[in-house]
Amino acid sequence: MTNQAVQEALNLQVANWSVLYTKLHHYHWYVKGHHFYTLHEKFEQLYTAAAKYMDDTAERLLAIHGKPVSTMKEQLAMATIQEASGGGSESAEQMVKELADDLSAIALQLADGIEAASEAHDDPTADLFTSIRSDIEKHNWMLHAYLG
Repeated sequence: MTNQAVQEALNLQVANWSVLYTKLHHYHWYVKGHHFYTLHEKFEQLYTAAAKYMDDTAERLLAIHGKPVSTMKEQLAMATIQEASGGGSESAEQMVKELADDLSAIALQLADGIEAASEAHDDPTADLFTSIRSDIEKHNWMLHAYLG
């Protein structure tokens, strides 16, 4: 793989984490029901992590002379996850299910990014992707445990 493939993998992460950051705020603001406090706090924890992942991947991209997507229009066009539907009509369970699906998709993309970075002999990017993947797999395990 080339540096271009690594840059594309990094930019995909920037786009997805940007969309997920906003989606997690939507969930944080609109969650209702018996598990409000637990999920309200979990969504805050996750949007804080999303901000870090977005920034870390964008800065890594800049370090290897790439250009991170930096507008919502670009991010929505590149992202493979969908933004929240809006209106706050989702149930807490729907929010958790969609979030778990998003994290699963991102984990698979990170695995592809790790492979691309390894083939390009870009160990720092491979390490960054590995660290993020480890974190989100733990979060995803917890979300699936919540769903039962």
